[in-house]
Amino acid sequence: MTAVVVTGLGAVSGFGWGLEALRTGLSSGRTAIGPPRRLALAGHRTAIACEVPEDEESARFEPALAISRADRYALFAAREAVTQAGLGPGSAAEGEPLGVFFGGSTAGMAEAEEYFARLIGARAGRPRLRSLMSHQLDGPGNAVARDIGATGPVETVSSACASGGLAIQAAFEAIRRGEVSVALAGGADVLCQLTYAGFNALRAVDAAPSRPFRRERAGLSLGEGAGALVLETEESARARGARILAVVVGAGASCDAHHMTAPQPEGVGAAAAVFAALEEGALDPGAVTLVNAHGTGTPLNDSSEASALRNVLSAAENGVVPPVTSSKGAIGHLLGSAGAIEAVAAVLAICDRALQPVAGEGPADPELGLDVVVGSPRPLAAGAPAVALSTSFAFGGSNVALLIAAPELASGADGGEE
Repeated sequence: MTAVVVTGLGAVSGFGWGLEALRTGLSSGRTAIGPPRRLALAGHRTAIACEVPEDEESARFEPALAISRADRYALFAAREAVTQAGLGPGSAAEGEPLGVFFGGSTAGMAEAEEYFARLIGARAGRPRLRSLMSHQLDGPGNAVARDIGATGPVETVSSACASGGLAIQAAFEAIRRGEVSVALAGGADVLCQLTYAGFNALRAVDAAPSRPFRRERAGLSLGEGAGALVLETEESARARGARILAVVVGAGASCDAHHMTAPQPEGVGAAAAVFAALEEGALDPGAVTLVNAHGTGTPLNDSSEASALRNVLSAAENGVVPPVTSSKGAIGHLLGSAGAIEAVAAVLAICDRALQPVAGEGPADPELGLDVVVGSPRPLAAGAPAVALSTSFAFGGSNVALLIAAPELASGADGGEE
């Protein structure tokens, strides 16, 4: 079967614009969550989030008309990934179609809120219709497709917090089917009043930076940004002489439809998605060596996910669940783009041979029964090739699991240093 490899990564997060900012920030164990400068939070029950800093990188997109902040995040991450993969704008191996598969949930909502505030006189200035032109959910993915000259399928996935992971799965399957040989997969989302108010109404937001899997965890923190990965066939990558960073060996999805917002307590649907990914990759549970978990920091989600991970991964011969981390304590919950940037983080862990720690204070919750990485990065065990499990679970019971492995699992790979 066709091997699907990763040859490029890109990221925008609360740590800054670019992959190195994300890598350094996650490895430091610190959090980028704090009082926002742009998002006005007066009147909300909490007052922190993880904003992307505005700097010289963001300014390069300002002259463009009809482009939302989510579009800018998507474009930056996509350009960075395409550049690392050695693909010029509009180019694919041997001129074959390049597909774009993107996830998200807010798109141009922040700009629409600004338009409405001006329309009703709550904010000074004349409302401009052009601020609504990227309001539709497929705005970021379409902006990326236009920018890189995609000639293959362009798909947008919007299934709440599973969107980014599902977009990567869609790209993976399109390559496996032979529909495309190269795909840009990822997601982008932006902070806005609608989602901030909604999660606060659910009492799901912690007043302090989120503390996934910690004993004193009290809720999530919202974030924004984008993650992007170039996926392609191993043959395509080798024909171009591209460096293979990792290989996607499996992806699985499920929907347990347990509740509109609450997770199934035992993580049945989440476990089903992980089992499906393992089956797709023809791997035993013991092959998984690290987990970048959904890990929102809410009491119910972390407990449910821990049950799923124990039920699936403890089926390994040694009965041990591998080390677990969550990126959300550092960069917040990026909603529709969470699965994308966390897949990027999983590839970085494989490349760096170290699993990033969970940011936050306090000890891990012993009742979860997980080996949670805290304090400093955990070196990966020597021996078998690293295999990362990256999970994303969403409202309505939408679940997705990705298995991403070291390049040794791609036939004849020549190393994955990034």
